[in-house]
Amino acid sequence: MSVFNSSALYPRFLLTGLSGLESRYGLISLPIFLIYGTSVAGNITILFIIRTEPSLHQPMYYFLSMLALTDLGLSMTTLPTMFSVFWFHAREISFNACLVQMYFIHVFSIIESAVLLAMAFDRFVAIREPLSYAAILTNGVIIGIGLAIAGRALTLVFPASFLLKRLQYHPVNILSYPFCLHQDLIKTTVSSRWVSSIYGLMVVICSMGLDSVLLLLSYILILGTVLRIASKTERVKALNTCISHICAVLTFYTPMIGLSMIRRYGQNASPIVHVLMANVYLLVPPLMNPIVYSVKTKQIRDRILKKFKRQKV
Repeated sequence: MSVFNSSALYPRFLLTGLSGLESRYGLISLPIFLIYGTSVAGNITILFIIRTEPSLHQPMYYFLSMLALTDLGLSMTTLPTMFSVFWFHAREISFNACLVQMYFIHVFSIIESAVLLAMAFDRFVAIREPLSYAAILTNGVIIGIGLAIAGRALTLVFPASFLLKRLQYHPVNILSYPFCLHQDLIKTTVSSRWVSSIYGLMVVICSMGLDSVLLLLSYILILGTVLRIASKTERVKALNTCISHICAVLTFYTPMIGLSMIRRYGQNASPIVHVLMANVYLLVPPLMNPIVYSVKTKQIRDRILKKFKRQKV
């Protein structure tokens, strides 16, 4: 009994990088941290451009700022343990530190899902009610949406840590990834996990599950609105304003679905495949979102090029 009491209070957790490739971590870490560097620089650039250009102080770009802040938060949450594993071969993480990282990873993931939904609503209002767009999405409304998004994520994930702390663990527990995820922590417990498992499932359904359904509904409404526009040129122009957002949605949901599928049906797959999919899920959206919006959004692209030209002069 004393062993379980000790392991419940002070269990050790070991993170996992790419098993069998430890001797090549120095080489493997280069593209990983290039992705981190690009993600952080790209999202900071988006925030700087929107902050310093008065013409971009519009609802669409405020939501884009929320997305960039979320991506920055997600990158900075996973960066410490990725550094620890791939640069210093230090795998151990304390239980409390693991819970904190898990909490923020899931909070930022849920926030990103909700921000993408808010951006879909923004596009729907802009296309359906262009003359009332600014009157509907006022600064007060946008602030309210942002607070509701953050509040939902913080509240939904908060109980998960306490539920996990009630469980018992082995003295030493090996995790599947170089960061802490709720579903991974649950697998290591030696006590009944059904309450935590059901709660985790309910959080996913009430956040990303609901958001994905509303996103689909939003685009059905957007498509219906676009098809009612008489001019073909105007229809194409309206749809073009949604391309960046559609890319961001696919970038977020495709790796998440892939990770869920491989966890459910890929038990015989190599552990490296599981780790790679988890890394793609957490690293690719923060990398691709600023790239997509910089390339596909003319206003952002023009301001970035303008800033670079000024620096050269």
